[in-house]
Amino acid sequence: MSLSTLFRPISYSDLPGWSTDTVSAAFPAFRRCAFQASRRPYRTGRLGVRAEAFTEAFADARAMADAVAEETARRFFERHFVPFRIEAEQGAAGFVTGYYEPEVEASPVGDGRFTVPLYRRPDDLVDVDGQDLPCDLDPSFAFARCAGGRLVAYHDRQAIDRGALAGRGLELCWLADRVDAFFIHMQGAARLSMTDGTTRRITYAAKSGHPFTGIGGVLAELGEIPRERVTMQTIRAWLARNPHRVDEILWHNRSYIFFRETPAGEPDLGPVAAAKVQLEAGRSLAVDRMLHTFATPFFVDAPDLSVDGRPYRRLMIAQDTGSAITRPARGDVFMGTGGAAGSVAGVIRHKAAFHALLPRALMREGRGQ
Repeated sequence: MSLSTLFRPISYSDLPGWSTDTVSAAFPAFRRCAFQASRRPYRTGRLGVRAEAFTEAFADARAMADAVAEETARRFFERHFVPFRIEAEQGAAGFVTGYYEPEVEASPVGDGRFTVPLYRRPDDLVDVDGQDLPCDLDPSFAFARCAGGRLVAYHDRQAIDRGALAGRGLELCWLADRVDAFFIHMQGAARLSMTDGTTRRITYAAKSGHPFTGIGGVLAELGEIPRERVTMQTIRAWLARNPHRVDEILWHNRSYIFFRETPAGEPDLGPVAAAKVQLEAGRSLAVDRMLHTFATPFFVDAPDLSVDGRPYRRLMIAQDTGSAITRPARGDVFMGTGGAAGSVAGVIRHKAAFHALLPRALMREGRGQ
């Protein structure tokens, strides 16, 4: 597999903000990937960044301490990686958004207050691919169900909200607010403060297969929120003002997420995500996993975005993915857990230049050939 022509080599001196970023903050995230990859190697993305090319960098990272000095971390990345600018498709600018881990109250049982279930993966949900996908299903479907001896589309959000899965014992927990549940679906994980005094974490397990539709775009098309003002906060505020229209809007997004419980892990870190490691706030990046290879370091330059009083120019590690994260120059920054992180994540919608740090071993192999 050849390395994609979308990668254009540059030097570290031409990487905006490289010399001023605290790159040591990203090293623990990379090191966690190094240990995970030793147990189960990551899959190579379609852009040709071979997972095997990380072997040397992973071995060195595992031999180092989790916390390293700034110059040690900088030398590590510069020794093992070469920066490449990712050319956005059709000349369009790259785009970055933010996400977080909601923290909500939940009950292990449903009652008069806790009426909204979060479901585990149903046993009749099956994985499909291009080899066994029925011709009447859209090629984007990765899940379906077997009915009458053939694969058909799984129940969508409206059908499930109306009880398609009721009575099957699939409830992981119950929430008091269906808008909270919907945004947990959007984030793909949550930290749950249970009514019995315990804390639980849940993360993505599977989805219904239906294409994702962003309700912010729906509200903009309906003229309810100006497109330039669509954020998580303005969407929540609109839903709170229009409770009689919640079903109408949420059901536009037919995709439905199923969850699994995951170990609580380190409390200062985020949930275990698609790369099977806990996320690092501000340093973990969700990318298109079909295109990119997990553990790839990315340097994101979003000069119009500021979360600490300076233009957002940071080294991050590809450790997650999402239905809305498509295209090479597209990423979603994990901002942390709880309401404060959500307030920051919800307003991140900015143009950005994406740079991938690719293993020098890949260069020695002749650019992946």
